[in-house]
Amino acid sequence: MALSGSSDPLLQQEEGDSGNRETPFLLKAIQIALVVSLYWFISITMVFLNKYLLDSPSLRLDTPLFVTFYQCAVTVFFCKALSLLASCCPLGYLDFPSIRMDLKVSRSILPLSVVFISMITFNNLCLKYVGVAFYNVGRSLTTVFNVLLSYLLLKQTTSLYALIACGAIIGGFWLGIDQEGAEGTLSWAGIIFGILASLCVSLNAIYTKKVLPAVDGSIWRLTFYNNMNACVLFLPLMLLLGEFHTLYQFDKLGNPGFWGMMTLGGVLGFAIGYVTGLQIKFTSPLTHNVSGTAKACAQTVLAVCYYEETKSFLWWTSNMMVLGGSFAYTWVKGLEMKKAQEESTPKTGEKNETGI
Repeated sequence: MALSGSSDPLLQQEEGDSGNRETPFLLKAIQIALVVSLYWFISITMVFLNKYLLDSPSLRLDTPLFVTFYQCAVTVFFCKALSLLASCCPLGYLDFPSIRMDLKVSRSILPLSVVFISMITFNNLCLKYVGVAFYNVGRSLTTVFNVLLSYLLLKQTTSLYALIACGAIIGGFWLGIDQEGAEGTLSWAGIIFGILASLCVSLNAIYTKKVLPAVDGSIWRLTFYNNMNACVLFLPLMLLLGEFHTLYQFDKLGNPGFWGMMTLGGVLGFAIGYVTGLQIKFTSPLTHNVSGTAKACAQTVLAVCYYEETKSFLWWTSNMMVLGGSFAYTWVKGLEMKKAQEESTPKTGEKNETGI
């Protein structure tokens, strides 16, 4: 998970409105279906693969920071490689910004990088301690923290309908905890890490807006600096927590299959950022969030089937409350944005104050 969470609307800033030429309906529908399917495949595969790397009984690797560090390093490599490739290709053949290491820019992004490494670390730690089926509920409070931080830091108020949707999410979250406890699978460590991950996702979105001008508004440059800073910051943390010693004693350290899985995790972490922007480009931010909610539902069902788990009716109810609340919040905010846009746009034929 070398990139931020997937439902971050800031990614749309990287995608312009160019290329929006009229295309046949059937071709456009096929393009959208392919992009959405690709987003689902990469996102779900990444979650299952990270669960294997973080908590597999056959792997027995207890180094969550190293797994995250390696995925960040893979992302740095791909950003730099694509930047070099774009400079060698004919103009317009590969659209990727020029990237070079600038210590001044790196320092200006450092506060965001601290939030960023907290976000991806807590995400992975949550996944380590909870099952894939419960992972969506465990870190479902991002929307709630968005509302709280928007009010506390930006003084932005939220409508009643959006608050009701947040209430459904919180209700589903607590019901999910209750049902996990009833089934004997509750991990309070996983719950706490999930709450912290949700908080950091919200903070990451706020800080990203502040530092984007330092990288000329480029999400890919920000990705490069964030992951580069993360690689440096992870080293003392890994040393402090004894992960280098654990790695030294790891019996599969020389296994090419292990490094192949680690590298695949990094590739998927890099790719999710690209397909997220692609999905927003071919649909809309609202549709992207709806797609993410539907993907979470499919991911939960797949996890229950794959791990051959049996869940109670109330456990499924908690998931539906979280997913339904997330969908309702997205829908309400979409309607509010549309209404605000219509009110700010003068109606056709409307006369101005001078009567012209």
